[in-house]
Amino acid sequence: MKLLLAAMVVAALAAPAGHNDTGAMFRVDFSNPGLNPSQWTLEFRPDGSGHFRSERGNTVPHDFKTIEVPNINRDVQVSPKFAERTFQVALRHKLFNTGCESHMKVAFQGLKKLTYNGPEGEGSCEFNYSRDPEIQALGDSMVAVATTIIEGARLETLLQHDPLGLDQEIQNVQEAAGDGRAQQICSIRDILERLSQDQAVMERVRKRAKALLARTEE
Repeated sequence: MKLLLAAMVVAALAAPAGHNDTGAMFRVDFSNPGLNPSQWTLEFRPDGSGHFRSERGNTVPHDFKTIEVPNINRDVQVSPKFAERTFQVALRHKLFNTGCESHMKVAFQGLKKLTYNGPEGEGSCEFNYSRDPEIQALGDSMVAVATTIIEGARLETLLQHDPLGLDQEIQNVQEAAGDGRAQQICSIRDILERLSQDQAVMERVRKRAKALLARTEE
């Protein structure tokens, strides 16, 4: 049974991009009332194609000049390699049919629910902090991808309403990409390409956008 499960997942991961007929899907649901957005969902297939949705919370921003990002509801693309690693973790952890929560007394980081659904079966587990380093790392990486997508939406909002604010914001994105707080920069390729070519924005913004675009190939 275990060999059959492994063979089916490997076959799903080996399917050519854009031709995923397995119906396999990974999903993470995140919630933290202290953040804005307070809830988001990221889901994707083995080829990296997926969708992201977020809902704003009631938290008042510390800086009243900050432009809040509206609710996000859009298709996204993560790299096939990133998706493959995620599905491999699902296989190693019995499609998440195991306990993820450590029940340790640690600071609340946000509730993360990992879900796998595919022809091999389905499962899910929920945690704030996991004692399993691979599960914890997976949760952290999903938060980092969501950070990238949300920052991309913020850049779009600033481009439309406050172009001068792009300078600081894209610097923040670059720093977050450098230390791992933002991952899968490829998921915001469209806005980075627009900024890199827009002669109406600061030259420094265009240069940072080009530098970030170079990371989309990593």
